[in-house]
Amino acid sequence: MEENKNQSLEAVAEETEVKVEDTADTDEPLDKNVRLMSPTRMVMRRFFRSKLSVAGLVMIVALFLFCWLGPVVYTQWGETTQDKSGKVEYTQQPITMMVDGKEVTVYQVVETNKTINSLAKPDKDHILGTDKDGRDVFTRLMYGGRISLTVSFIAVFAITVFGVVLGGISGYFGGAVDGVIMRICDILMCLPGFPILLIIGTLLDSMGVPSQLRIYYLMAYLTLFSWPGTARLVRGQILSLREQEYMVAAEAMGYSTPRKIFKHLVPNVMPQLIVSMTLSLGSMILYEASLSYLNMGVRAPYAAWGTMINIVAEDQYILENFFNVWGPPGLCIILAVLGFNFVGDGLRDALDPKMRR
Repeated sequence: MEENKNQSLEAVAEETEVKVEDTADTDEPLDKNVRLMSPTRMVMRRFFRSKLSVAGLVMIVALFLFCWLGPVVYTQWGETTQDKSGKVEYTQQPITMMVDGKEVTVYQVVETNKTINSLAKPDKDHILGTDKDGRDVFTRLMYGGRISLTVSFIAVFAITVFGVVLGGISGYFGGAVDGVIMRICDILMCLPGFPILLIIGTLLDSMGVPSQLRIYYLMAYLTLFSWPGTARLVRGQILSLREQEYMVAAEAMGYSTPRKIFKHLVPNVMPQLIVSMTLSLGSMILYEASLSYLNMGVRAPYAAWGTMINIVAEDQYILENFFNVWGPPGLCIILAVLGFNFVGDGLRDALDPKMRR
């Protein structure tokens, strides 16, 4: 009996703060020794008990610190600065003059320029060496991460806003409104996304859009055609939530429709949305990297992780002999995607009230 009592107290302590050793040998009521945990604290506790979730969070924080604080500390080279410490080139310039009535031509050796220090091996001046244009790989890795992470966050945030607004309206009103919005979702989901991105990239080329802005136009298109998934998620949740008792009470109190949707319904969908957003960030990073790899996103001399890997598609020699040029950006993409997926999985488990870990 004593052992069973201790096991039951330990099970309660999973979701409460309780001192099992203080209650195991007493007959006092349990509620005097128990302080219930808040839902937020319970979620955080479950999240941080998962080693993969913590590892993913560490990856993401490390990448953000590296990309945004790195250039502040490592200021030796800029994103587009070329190292011109290579061999010195000389040319002979003819000089014609008159000597004793005769025309004489002499040649003056002049230093014209220094060649760029291309494909340098890692050393004290370049931690990860240089690329074929003499630009520091380590510096470009930091600036490239800024583009990849920023574009992905903006795209996911915009997709969520579109999905919440249209999905909330569709699920709350139903009927013809729901039918129209869902048919729009069906049409957008049937469109071949990547081939259309290729066409739009060609159009941006013909319009002369600056290379550093191209990726934002392409991600805006991707946002416009990616919100249906979020809208369907929000709609499905609201269809079940709108029949709950608290919504009947809100209707009886005369609350406005926007307040009922965005004050009472949408907050109850946020756990699922947070998980969806976290998992979508990894996909968006891959999208951005793929577009840059295909030379449709950010172009040289500006950096993005996909652009830095694109060099191996142009030069087989670099692929075989210079891992320091294309390996680090590939590793950063892997770490970013894994980090967001680990955090998303951890949040999904932590926010599920049926989970017991």
